[in-house]
Amino acid sequence: MDDASEAPKTGATDLSSPFTSVPIEITISVGKARPLIRDLLKMGANAVLPLDSRVEDPVELFVGDRLIARGELEELEGDQAGQLAVRLTEVADLQNGL
Repeated sequence: MDDASEAPKTGATDLSSPFTSVPIEITISVGKARPLIRDLLKMGANAVLPLDSRVEDPVELFVGDRLIARGELEELEGDQAGQLAVRLTEVADLQNGL
């Protein structure tokens, strides 16, 4: 993944604020499913729940319920082989939205 030092810097970003070191949780949405309850109740181990998206479709990144970016899923290589990551393709302007 890209080094954080390569991120574009804007005049509005204050990296000296104590809040910049507070961790946040980002949720990655890869798709949705809308099964009937009766079908969901029939599911067991090894059941497959189809989603409304394809592997190559963009994913959405959320902090809480706020969309902050879109990206593409990637599989890391080297020491982290097999681990999923997201390559950002679109980042929200926190003042004006995505």
